[in-house]
Amino acid sequence: MANLKDIRTRIHSVQSTKQVTSAMKMVSAAKLKKAQNEVAKVRPFEAKLSQIIGSLGSSVANVELNYPAFRNKTKNGITLVIAIASDKGLAGAFNSNVVKEVEAMVATSLSAQVAKGKVEVLALGKQVAKGLRSRKLNAPVNEAANFFDNLSLQTVYEVADTVRRRFETKELDKVIVVYNKFVNTAVQEVSQKQLLPLQLDEADAQSNAVSDFIVEPSKEEVLEDLIPQAVRIRLLALIKESLASEHGARMTAMHKATDNATTLLAELQLQYNKARQTAITNELIEIVSGASALNG
Repeated sequence: MANLKDIRTRIHSVQSTKQVTSAMKMVSAAKLKKAQNEVAKVRPFEAKLSQIIGSLGSSVANVELNYPAFRNKTKNGITLVIAIASDKGLAGAFNSNVVKEVEAMVATSLSAQVAKGKVEVLALGKQVAKGLRSRKLNAPVNEAANFFDNLSLQTVYEVADTVRRRFETKELDKVIVVYNKFVNTAVQEVSQKQLLPLQLDEADAQSNAVSDFIVEPSKEEVLEDLIPQAVRIRLLALIKESLASEHGARMTAMHKATDNATTLLAELQLQYNKARQTAITNELIEIVSGASALNG
């Protein structure tokens, strides 16, 4: 059995850890509330914009020919996988789930393109970049340096615009985003979403979302202006989803860590009390034995 000093040291260590995890849980809870509000705002905006793009695109002649963002795959370009996670850890399986999903894609659905050297991975987040490089994928992994350190609309738009230009010049064939979709505080689903090419969703086309409006100056010019915004907003929405998922995952992980620390403290305190009682009993036995020896 460990001595009293060792047990006291462990108790102090666990108490310090509990204070840290409890504080991190509260910080994540506060950030989660803000992130949830942002997701609730961006989801309907992105959905409506996609509907308008689909409706306009379906009503314009030769849309794939005149608007490169709608272009079908040429089968000569690169498939770009954008992996969105976090710069920080201590969030359960939040980062590792994205890494595993990308690894599975490279090994299965993208294996033919990988064999031709036609797959690239862009990591948004230091942890996911480190995780992907440690797996030694058969595809180059690039990282958007300090992306979350300086996260703003401008930095998101810069990534979206760069990707769109590469797609429109036929350097890229397809852009897929892997991210954690926010379901609720305790549940985050690893998902895939196609960023490019833009698709004319049949349901949106049939709804004819702009049929009741007069479009000025023309549908073609409005569509030309909306396409860059659609790519930007879609990437922004996915990043917001990932941020909300991160805070939810970290809050859940820290809640479990705090509970575990509480349980461990109770066990250590019990162990300490038993060791202390044993020490007292031994001292009493020694005193009684000594007194008996003196009394002959």
